[in-house]
Amino acid sequence: MGIATRDSLRDWLRAPGSLSRRLARLGERFSVQLLRQRVAPFRAQERAALGLPPRGLTVVREVILRVDDEPLVWARSAVHQRATTGPWRALKGLGTRPLAHLLYDDDRIHRSELQPRRLSRHGHTRRHAARQWLAATGQVMPAQMLWSRNSVFSRSGAQLRVMELFAPALQRQRPGRPR
Repeated sequence: MGIATRDSLRDWLRAPGSLSRRLARLGERFSVQLLRQRVAPFRAQERAALGLPPRGLTVVREVILRVDDEPLVWARSAVHQRATTGPWRALKGLGTRPLAHLLYDDDRIHRSELQPRRLSRHGHTRRHAARQWLAATGQVMPAQMLWSRNSVFSRSGAQLRVMELFAPALQRQRPGRPR
């Protein structure tokens, strides 16, 4: 992906607040397609971002965010399994509701700085997202879909990492202000 593409997604990569609420303003119907939610071993980047030990388990939630049925974002959130019995227990029952319902309506939750990142075209995360994208949408994930952003949310000492991977279709849109 060239610098022009990154520049055209820059506003999305840096937009503060709720991505779900910003996306909802783009069309008539916003939806969350739950791909999977399960217990999984730590991934190195998640472990580092959450400050976790080398061994253990996370609860992982992977979704596609859609506007008017068009898939626009693949997202993955991860939290230490123990935190789902404490500060992040509501994550277990979230289903197809946006994660924003948990993150932005609670003053006790604090977000780290957004960290834009270009994924490797052949890296594990990109390949994993591409398999899920194809299975969920029937479409091959666009080759230009390489730009993501990461952030960590903290509540009562427990951290939740969110990674959002943006479809190139968002280049034509402005993020606007969330409601």
